[in-house]
Amino acid sequence: MKLNLKRPLAFFDLEATGINVGADRIVEIAVLKAMPDGAEIVKTWRVNPEMPIPLQTSLIHGIYDEDIANEPTFKVLANEIAEFIGDSDLAGYNSNKFDIPMLLEEFLRADIDFDMSQRKFVDVQNIFHQMEQRTLKAAYKFYCQEDLVNAHAAEADVIATYKVLLGQLEMYKETEFESKQGVKSVPVVNDVDALHVFTNINKPVDFAGRMVYNDQDEVCFNFGKHKGKTAQQVFAAEPSYYAWMKNGDFPLYTKKKLDEEWAKFNAKKNENRAPKPQNTVPQDRPQYKKPQPKPQPDKPAQPINTDMLEQLKMKFGK
Repeated sequence: MKLNLKRPLAFFDLEATGINVGADRIVEIAVLKAMPDGAEIVKTWRVNPEMPIPLQTSLIHGIYDEDIANEPTFKVLANEIAEFIGDSDLAGYNSNKFDIPMLLEEFLRADIDFDMSQRKFVDVQNIFHQMEQRTLKAAYKFYCQEDLVNAHAAEADVIATYKVLLGQLEMYKETEFESKQGVKSVPVVNDVDALHVFTNINKPVDFAGRMVYNDQDEVCFNFGKHKGKTAQQVFAAEPSYYAWMKNGDFPLYTKKKLDEEWAKFNAKKNENRAPKPQNTVPQDRPQYKKPQPKPQPDKPAQPINTDMLEQLKMKFGK
């Protein structure tokens, strides 16, 4: 099928140092430019992000620091990329939430005025999610081949959820799954422990996703300026962050788990604090005592003489 285009449609995808649009940087950009006459032009650029790529991110997209060490920065490439895209409309997968915002950030840092006012945006993921809805009703129809009656009534929904899991176990019992890290397995099995591991993708600590476990099972923050850092690292560098979260609009369970990490941090800090030396004197050594001044013997009273009378007269003017 040929796309019905009035002007070019640029499909593009970014690989980056992370998913924080404001803080992370592009390491690779690929653009497929679909032309109105049916032609397709593809270009790819590797980019030096001028910051380290976290290992967890490299394991996902396969680009490591040494791979882009000698590549040009985005600022050097910005004009070339902007000219290639030209006045094309833009398309991508989850592009409205990630790729477009990150591309615009990079253009702004490079002082490129990439005009978006007349462009159209096609997010292919949104077509998928809306046409193949991720509701319980849609899942029940897909896995159980039945229509869900009384949807959103608690009892009907919980029975449907139970039946959907049974249908999933039957449908995927021998289905191979490949993770983003390239690990292949058959994860949907009739075992609660295995299902727990497979369905808790982000390994949440507080279930709101504000704190998660990393690969070393350390508690890390999963948002904001300290995203990816362990709680212990953040508390050591910025203790006030704890108070900020406690006073912030966070779920109570998040604050409960935050308190647990704060208590661990302080307990560890107290363990590492060296005990103060005690100023004690061994019992077998005599204690030092400050010498007291010796009492001076009283001088005998002197008889009044002529000199004494003259001094008194000068003092009192008599």
